[in-house]
Amino acid sequence: MSTLTAPASQGILRQYEYVRGYTEAICKPLEPEDTVVQPIVDVSPPKWHMAHTSWFFETFVLTPYLPGYKVFHEQFSYLFNSYYNAVGSRVQRDQRSTLTRPPLRDIYAYRQYVDKHMQQLLHTIDDRVFEELQPVLALGLQHEQQHQELLITDIKYILSTNPMLPVYTPRAVPKKALGAVEAKFLEVPGGKYKIGYTGDEFCFDNELGVHEVLVQDFEIMNRLVTNGEYLAFMNDGGYSDFRHWLDEGFALVNRDQLQAPLYWVKQENEWHRYTMHGLEKVDPDEPVCHISFYEADAYANWAGKRLLTEFEWEASQVYPPATGNFIESGILEPVAADPDTDGLQQLYGDVWEWTYSAYHPYPGFEKAPGAIGEYNGKFMLNQMVLRGGSCATSESHIRPTYRNFFHPDKRWQYNGIRLANR
Repeated sequence: MSTLTAPASQGILRQYEYVRGYTEAICKPLEPEDTVVQPIVDVSPPKWHMAHTSWFFETFVLTPYLPGYKVFHEQFSYLFNSYYNAVGSRVQRDQRSTLTRPPLRDIYAYRQYVDKHMQQLLHTIDDRVFEELQPVLALGLQHEQQHQELLITDIKYILSTNPMLPVYTPRAVPKKALGAVEAKFLEVPGGKYKIGYTGDEFCFDNELGVHEVLVQDFEIMNRLVTNGEYLAFMNDGGYSDFRHWLDEGFALVNRDQLQAPLYWVKQENEWHRYTMHGLEKVDPDEPVCHISFYEADAYANWAGKRLLTEFEWEASQVYPPATGNFIESGILEPVAADPDTDGLQQLYGDVWEWTYSAYHPYPGFEKAPGAIGEYNGKFMLNQMVLRGGSCATSESHIRPTYRNFFHPDKRWQYNGIRLANR
């Protein structure tokens, strides 16, 4: 039996070890008590994220591909399965904070156990099986990167609910006052555009089904909407004027008494917002974030503009984007546009951009067989598409065709606004 060549094995192992190590680096600043908190159903305890990503490799890679593999603990599949009905029953999503046991030290031991056996597998697997395994292994790594982003956003929400407003990590470098960038609208020609992934690297199944769409001429804003611009909407009574809002959105505003983006608080008549670096004054030049689709749409209506469709967003790739602000920067908050950069800015990183496109399958979409087929397909209803990644997204994780999706009321992710004209 031929085994995997050393360079290929080492390359996969390096990628695996980097991704797995990054998850633990994200959790390093936390106290053990921080890792079991679940303030709302959307937020999962950090301990659960660390265990679930290990369960994914154990369930979909080690158990079927490593001969003689024994699971770390028989109950862990029930405890740390997320939504895979084909795998079996599970702790319900809103009950994850009840898992005070197993203790955190057992979760780290679980990760080490899985990592040890992944190394064994990749050193001994033969070429034929490795060829079959590659798509699942790639999915596992991309899946863990998704949970790294969720870890950042969930940790932020968890810490924000603590009356002490603790600092996750101090700013490594003080913020620079770059100055405002004038809002301009760049023309994108109409025509037929191919939508969907066409490369030969990894992509999610919801990016497949390349098809042509007809896009009319439109204009795209050269940067993201800023805190200062959004504050003007607030000061103009934007949250109390029903004319700007979809009916569901205005009902949400009234039910939850919304007056500002998530994490904004007013102190001594001045707006502050909770960040991963503690409470800071709202910077008028930074992108507004942590807003729902309803808020993004209401702002666009107030401004006399609109949100892009996801197809227009993808068509805007005719403008080469500058390097984005991703998780690797360590800033973990969106940054202001650069006055010295012309053209389209902030298309990647900083904040996910709400689009006015429902999350539906592309033509010819097919779910993968078995449990893996539950990854995306069963969520294609009542959600809106977001594009571009955020400051909590890994740079190696994002693509022009990447489709994120959330229900329109969700605010805890780094979600923001880019406007379209015409």
